[in-house]
Amino acid sequence: MIPIAKPLLEEAEADAAREVVLSGWVTQGAQVAAFESEFSTYVGAPHACAVSSCTSALHLALVALGIGIGDEVITASHSFIATANCVRYCGATPIFVDIDPRTYNIDPQGVADAVTPRTRAILAVHQMGMPCDLPALIVVAKRHGIALIEDAACAAGSETCINGQWEPIGRPRGDIACFSFHPRKVITTGDGGMLTTSISDFDSAFRLLRQHGMSVPDTVRHSSPQVIFEDYDVVGFNYRMTDVQAAIGRKQLGRLSELVTRRRVVAARYSELLGNLEGLLLPFEPEWARSNWQSYCVRLPEWVEQRVIMQRLLDQGISTRRGIMCSHRESCYAGEEQRHELRQSELAQDHTILLPIFAQMTEEELGTVTDALRRALYK
Repeated sequence: MIPIAKPLLEEAEADAAREVVLSGWVTQGAQVAAFESEFSTYVGAPHACAVSSCTSALHLALVALGIGIGDEVITASHSFIATANCVRYCGATPIFVDIDPRTYNIDPQGVADAVTPRTRAILAVHQMGMPCDLPALIVVAKRHGIALIEDAACAAGSETCINGQWEPIGRPRGDIACFSFHPRKVITTGDGGMLTTSISDFDSAFRLLRQHGMSVPDTVRHSSPQVIFEDYDVVGFNYRMTDVQAAIGRKQLGRLSELVTRRRVVAARYSELLGNLEGLLLPFEPEWARSNWQSYCVRLPEWVEQRVIMQRLLDQGISTRRGIMCSHRESCYAGEEQRHELRQSELAQDHTILLPIFAQMTEEELGTVTDALRRALYK
């Protein structure tokens, strides 16, 4: 079986985890602090706060912004459901707008058209690691005085060109960026997330809220020569990352640039091998974007059925995934008013598939996948 993804975890990660386990301190501690420092340096952000998942990161971002009942957050339905769910966690309403059919990212004009007096934030997704049009979204956010949050779950290692300069996703352009370290992502901690921001008040809020609203972190209390009693002035959450995860994450981060380089080679090779297949639409990378190729998404010819092609590939030992889901189609959002046309989002879900991609993918595996796809399409 060729899997859809395969994390690159080696002896270095195992040794790092073992060292933490034997240290006696396995919860949030020195390794988390070091991972935060190294991640902030990598992306060029003044602040980075590690948490238990990207879902918790998105939730904390919205809470720190004061998003609540009666507020609206403009976002893409064409995203994993956690994006919309985090808006719901706050009692706010997700307002879904359509995507650009080439990049599968949120359409900035659609965002501009969706702003109302209740709009408090834009929650933009760097879908499958492909950077969205940040400059256009920043213009909309500033024009209306609303926040811009980047759902960068898939985008660690991706880059965008702004004002003629290439910079990593996560360097503050919007207000907050949120990352995932799930095993399907380019680097992993098993699960985990990170928030980056240039606003120190937000970072302070993240750190307070991720640990139950505890006024004095346990690391401070344990190292103090004096007895300290903590207070709980706000309702917080248990969104901490463990030191075991962070130790693994530090090793993963150290090879992120290498992993992205290798994935870009795999993606380029896919495009060479699939470029002559009639009716198959390959991924589009704008000239101002450098994707980390967290996923390789192809749009199928109109005459084939998505599920049939996926089953034919599975029968040949190749794992795929359907196009990115649309939250507005799920029953838990069925009662929501849909103000805006979402045709491109629905077409993308119904007519695209994700092919296997991982840094250690071999030429033989690439040939197996592309040959199998050719047979599946033209059987």
